Order: sequence, then structure tokens, then C-alpha cells
Amino acid sequence: MIGRLLQPDPQWLREVQVQENALVLWLDAEPQPRISHAAGVFSLRLESLGREQQGQVSVQGNKANWRLQREDSDLLLRVVAARPLLGTWRAQAMDGRWRLIVSLMQE
Repeated sequence: MIGRLLQPDPQWLREVQVQENALVLWLDAEPQPRISHAAGVFSLRLESLGREQQGQVSVQGNKANWRLQREDSDLLLRVVAARPLLGTWRAQAMDGRWRLIVSLMQE
């Protein structure tokens, strides 16, 4: 019982929105994402709970496939395209939630 008092509530990913050159992730707590680029694949790891999802996003006029899947206690977002991708993120609080914008570009 004491452990539950000292342990914070888990963070939840509530929604993913697709925009031109970006994915917008809505969370209920401030995110601490970790990004990596390997073999042209953009990856972002979040210590969060949420459902697995996938879809397509347009990056500089070309299609890229994204997939959000559970990996241990994290959610892993991977974006794959015909050309290598780079990405950046920024987070901001809005209306009691956190918006994480993942901006994508071709290498």
C-alpha cells in the first residue's frame, strides 16, 4: 500500500493525430520521450500506457508508415519511409493535457 502512495500514476497516451509532416500525441502527463535514428527509421520511446495503433503520414509529399506498439512498460513509435527520416519533438501543456508534436523530415 505504501508503494502505491510513493509511485506516481502511470502516464497514458490518449490520442494520436496525423498532420502533414508530423504526428501529434496527446498524453495526460508531461512526456519524457527518447528518440533514436537507425537505418533511416525514426523511433520515439515513451514511458506510457496506451493502445497499439498504426497508420500513414505524409512527409514532404511522400508516404511514411507509423506504428505504435507496446514494448515492456513503454510505447514505441516507429516511422518508416522509402527515404531515411529525421525527427524532432516538442511538448507543451494545453487544457490540462500534454501535446507532444513529432515533426518529421527526410534526410
